Amino acid sequence: MRVLFATSEATPLVKTGGLGDVAGALPAALRARGIDVRLLLPRYRQVGAALDRARERASVPALAGFPAARILEAKGPRGVPCYLLDCPVLFDRDGGPYQDAAGADWHDNAVRFGLLSRVAALLGCAGSPLDWRPDVVHCNDWQTALAPAYLRFAADARAASVITIHNLAFQGIVPAGLIGPLGLPAESFTIAGLEYHGSISFLKAALAYADAITTVSPTYAREIQSEPLGFGLQGVLAARSDALTGILNGIDTDVWDPERDASIPAAYGPDTLERKAANKRALQERLGLAIEPAVPLAGMVSRFTDQKGIDLVIEAARWILRLPAQLALVGTGAREQEDAVRALARHHPGRAAAFIGFDEPLAHLVEAGADLFLMPSRFEPSGLNQMYSQRYGTPPVVHATGGLVDSVVDCAPETLADGTATGFKFAAPTAIALLDAVDRAVGAYRAPATWRALQRNGMARDFSWGPAAVRYAAVYERVARRP
Repeated sequence: MRVLFATSEATPLVKTGGLGDVAGALPAALRARGIDVRLLLPRYRQVGAALDRARERASVPALAGFPAARILEAKGPRGVPCYLLDCPVLFDRDGGPYQDAAGADWHDNAVRFGLLSRVAALLGCAGSPLDWRPDVVHCNDWQTALAPAYLRFAADARAASVITIHNLAFQGIVPAGLIGPLGLPAESFTIAGLEYHGSISFLKAALAYADAITTVSPTYAREIQSEPLGFGLQGVLAARSDALTGILNGIDTDVWDPERDASIPAAYGPDTLERKAANKRALQERLGLAIEPAVPLAGMVSRFTDQKGIDLVIEAARWILRLPAQLALVGTGAREQEDAVRALARHHPGRAAAFIGFDEPLAHLVEAGADLFLMPSRFEPSGLNQMYSQRYGTPPVVHATGGLVDSVVDCAPETLADGTATGFKFAAPTAIALLDAVDRAVGAYRAPATWRALQRNGMARDFSWGPAAVRYAAVYERVARRP
């Protein structure tokens, strides 16, 4: 089985969110199962600097509104072969993959990711300029979602297509006038195709034309078939429910391993949980919190947005601090949210702390040093931090949505009795419900035997990519068109 994994980001080369983590780890897990997976990724400036030994494999002539490009080959993350789409006029820029240094979307994103999609489809056709030909083109999110449409209308298509939805809220909606410059036939611009309220939706194109649709947790697969989490595409998804599969993401268990983590001062495991206290003290010192070993410390590493529920934490904070508990909030986001987090820390010195920015070692220290981890997301397709926190013996407090439902078992008498309890869930995305769940968590923290059981239950869970790789392989087998 040969699979082209088309993505706009892949850690450690370039990352803005969970897609980067998935693309950096899942292909390697699939290769470990004997599947010949290769990445297709734009050669952004930072990617070109990281993979400076890339060799040219093919040229792609200009077509429609797309400039000419080259395909380079290099060894990518974890040794996975990587094809780099080299088009300097589109990708060799300062700033990020999707936005400039000021945070504004690149004006030509439709062309940039239209070209990425077109090349992904080209490599799945008989006319591919490469000798290596995939059986499946696996696309990810809107940035590669036109590929299934290109394949559907290509006379020499030989590969099947799979689209994975990592976050349905981002759909790649562009003006209808781009249908020609994108090189798509007029017959694709229908309500049954990529037309969306008079515009083009990259993601709807994939939902209409892909042979299989996957998303990043079973619960999210159900949620997106109705309002509000369908974001206008719930009807399309419900109509294609027979092609839709929810597969819970995994995590990189080599990077996120408390027994071997070089980012924390004290390594520990399920049988040495007493060493976790040294990490708590280090986190308190790093963030200027009072050194209070007996007071539970709640951590959060997140984007500061309403989707992630940071406003719920801010609203509930004064009552959480009175339990008593401490708060350590790490992340970036909207200016008003960042200002509110700073104000919270300023008004409660020694009890609440804020770090505005992204700091990977600090993220590891929060997972290792906090006693519990907050994830009050209004919606969360998969989520990774709740898996990290369980692996680090830091029971999570989560809103019952998406992948959080599928990966956290609520602490209750029956789940404590059967050894499955790993955290705390709350049903409504409100500050009161969050506070109630944190109160339950603090109560459990004060019962050492209960808390140790919760920690060890979570640390025993298998969140590696192995189980997900098995399910993706089954999807590939179902749709692949072999010559």
